[in-house]
Amino acid sequence: MIIEIGHYALVLALATALILSVVPVIGARRHDRAMMDVATIGSLAMFALVVFSFGVLTYAHVVSDFSVENVWENSHSLVPLIYKYSGVWGNHEGSMMLWLLILTLFSALVAVFGRNLPETLKANVLAVQAWISVAFTLFILLTSNPFLRLDPAPAEGRDLNPVLQDVGLAIHPPLLYLGYVG
Repeated sequence: MIIEIGHYALVLALATALILSVVPVIGARRHDRAMMDVATIGSLAMFALVVFSFGVLTYAHVVSDFSVENVWENSHSLVPLIYKYSGVWGNHEGSMMLWLLILTLFSALVAVFGRNLPETLKANVLAVQAWISVAFTLFILLTSNPFLRLDPAPAEGRDLNPVLQDVGLAIHPPLLYLGYVG
């Protein structure tokens, strides 16, 4: 059940991003402060939803929930905990989720720490970031969904790619994505 909630959180993040990509731009054109404030609130909400969704995927990896196809393909119950975590982003679907997480993190940081920016600039910047988030979220949901279920659930996973079972490669993708997205 928690997997479905994580999936729906991602769908809600998409809906939030769609609203966030339009309303603040209209507010900036009309100089309507209430509509521009949607950018800040929406960015924080979108970040929270993506954090929750990514957290659910991480939880599925940690507890070895092999009813989730992504976990079954990229984990094993005997893998050390660090590789269960790195198994989250050690595949296409999970790495797209990590990319979206970092993108929404930077949007939230602009929303919180961009107080000194002109209101119209801040609203437009967050709207553009929301459009990018819309594209990534749609791509994840339509072609790379990490929350697909297997029925019946296998008893054991296929294991993480042995090449990725290295501490350096466990921390490399998050650090690399911080640089790419930032």
